[in-house]
Amino acid sequence: MIIDLRSDTVTKPTPEMLNAMMTAKVGDDVYKEDPTVNALEEKIATMFGKDQALFFPSGSMANQAAIKLHTQPGEQLIADQYAHVYNYEGGGVSFNSGVSCKLIEGKRGMITASQVEASINPPDFYHSPSTSLVCLENTTNKGGGACYDFEEIKNIKKVCNDHNLGYHLDGARLWNALVAKKENAKQYGAQFDTISVCLSKGLGAPIGSVLIGDEEMMKNAIRVRKILGGGMRQVGYLAAAGLYAIENHIDRLADDHKKAREIGNVLEALPFVKQVAPIDTNIVIFTIDGDEEEFISEMGSKDIHFYGMGQGKLRFVTHLNYTRDMHEYFLELLTSLKTNKAVQKI
Repeated sequence: MIIDLRSDTVTKPTPEMLNAMMTAKVGDDVYKEDPTVNALEEKIATMFGKDQALFFPSGSMANQAAIKLHTQPGEQLIADQYAHVYNYEGGGVSFNSGVSCKLIEGKRGMITASQVEASINPPDFYHSPSTSLVCLENTTNKGGGACYDFEEIKNIKKVCNDHNLGYHLDGARLWNALVAKKENAKQYGAQFDTISVCLSKGLGAPIGSVLIGDEEMMKNAIRVRKILGGGMRQVGYLAAAGLYAIENHIDRLADDHKKAREIGNVLEALPFVKQVAPIDTNIVIFTIDGDEEEFISEMGSKDIHFYGMGQGKLRFVTHLNYTRDMHEYFLELLTSLKTNKAVQKI
């Protein structure tokens, strides 16, 4: 039994999703003639109470397009130090938009309204870049799947309004936050100018993200997508997977969250585990005594695969293809590590 807990991106389409893909009606999406893509975009825009949505091949491209829409070269955005747009998008903020990042030391990847306000450069001080955008991430990746308190999101929105700043949400795992916090998409659509949501993480589609916003903000989105190389043709086969995921795989995220908490409970009882970060959704981050790489290698030899995140942090991510049988086997294996000499040597 091979158990892959590196990420929720490792999932493969279910038979039902594959059937939806193979029976999709398609057209040329560059001409906006793919009916399945159009249906997906309309559905997600409606869910969030926004005017428009646009399908992208990746979450990074959707985020980068949003930043491009909000900013001009030489300006600056505000984000947490753990932000995906800064850490995991290949320097795209500077390369694609000519924008710098002012990074805030938040808590588990989450920043506060007071921190944002303190980080805004004085608009009449021409020696520093002009602040034009605030980017949040919910749930937070490096923060261990943490979920923002919605009241703080509203407080940051007020700061953005007061200072005429754009407000973008990297919602790659927003579906997880909606389920965990019992919130709804329209709440988020009412706060953010733009939102990117991913279909290929917790929802289990093979590819795709969607950028959502109001008409004025989104009027140049398709042009920016073209510049970034994101125009695709009969992409309805992929959009069909996203439609199926939206309609069938959101509520089941609660099961991923439950499994993650159960893994965390077992980890906390292991003598060589130093700390387990709070678990809000489907990401488990923990630290151990000893050599992390040796632990990863040892577990890999048992067909358990996961990542180190640097700075001594290790990560498990539960997902659609991590089955109940896998979970029970994995919990038993973890429990046995209390006396496993091959692991205890580290």
